[in-house]
Amino acid sequence: MKKLMIMGAGIYQVPLIKKAKEMGIYTIVVSIPGNYPGFALADKVYYENTVDYEKILEIAKQEEIDGIVTAGTDVAVITIGKVCDELGLSGISFAAAKVASNKILMKEKYEEYGVRTARFRELHFEDSIEEKTKGLNFPLIFKAIDSSGSRGIVRVNAPEEFESAKAIVKASSRTDSYIIEEFIEGEEFGAQAFVYRGKVQFILPHGDYVFQGDTGVPIGHFAPYALSEEQLEDTRVQLEHAITAMGLDNCAVNADFIMREGKTYVLELGGRSGATCLAELVSIYYGFDYYEKLILAALGEDVVFPQEQAAPNASMLLRSDKDGVITSIINENTVDDDIVEIQFDFRVGDPVKKFHVGPNRIGHVITKGDTLEAAVAKLNEALGKIRITVG
Repeated sequence: MKKLMIMGAGIYQVPLIKKAKEMGIYTIVVSIPGNYPGFALADKVYYENTVDYEKILEIAKQEEIDGIVTAGTDVAVITIGKVCDELGLSGISFAAAKVASNKILMKEKYEEYGVRTARFRELHFEDSIEEKTKGLNFPLIFKAIDSSGSRGIVRVNAPEEFESAKAIVKASSRTDSYIIEEFIEGEEFGAQAFVYRGKVQFILPHGDYVFQGDTGVPIGHFAPYALSEEQLEDTRVQLEHAITAMGLDNCAVNADFIMREGKTYVLELGGRSGATCLAELVSIYYGFDYYEKLILAALGEDVVFPQEQAAPNASMLLRSDKDGVITSIINENTVDDDIVEIQFDFRVGDPVKKFHVGPNRIGHVITKGDTLEAAVAKLNEALGKIRITVG
């Protein structure tokens, strides 16, 4: 029986664990202790921090694993790279993982390889922001270099906001430096892709529904995303340049872009599949199980990514507008072929947080349709029949 180590036990790793079990694979889940749903599903659990790659490597050697993988989080990517290099497994390299996990290294690579991206500066927390940002134009984006899930990212419109923004970034970072870049005015969108054995297997651009907090936080997605042939080609070129610049291979790619005046600017790439129902978006659109592909690739199997189907779909996170306890959940939706999934992460009586970043979600809704318009209409209809009360 193959052994697969899955990094993380949260809501975005649960489908990986379930699929691996369905495939007859022995699952070893690694995560810090907590109320994570993946623990109950795993064959074996190690309560370790997924960023401690030396400890995880020791466990991986002891367990003689055949593969290591995650979904929906950047936190464990560098550990995956370390384990893959040391054990000769299929997956992102340690060098590429370090770039994917550090926004400064990433931006430097983009600059070196001519990837179209925003101008930026690296700062240490003790540096003078005014001095270091001379020449950059407002608005600015302050970013922790090692964060994920939209944590530690703040839009700044004026110098008066510098110190409060820096404090937010510092609270989300484990390093002594951070990044400030120009905010590119335009329309945010993204893409899911997979690079395997030196070849980009597919690129699927998608639209993003964005919650505007301290900065834009994705709360849903849809596909297809309308691009002209020229824009699609430009997006493909920029994405492939960014993949080359970062040295990504044998991994999923989660890409964030801005479309400005018909040109695609690369914000950042992650060396893993996207969160917020993005793996499901790929599965529905192309008609294959993306989680199965992630697992097979991690095990070094031959993997084919058929792209004959194009099924429009849309998704949205369920969220609370305040901290509190769920007092009621009402779902008046009935069985509908175009409602792919309605999932509630919590039950009545559970505490929840006001939505601020992706992990504050309390569930999701995914729909499909013959057209994107139909999929979106079904999504809005389904959301209108769900009422979650938080007291």
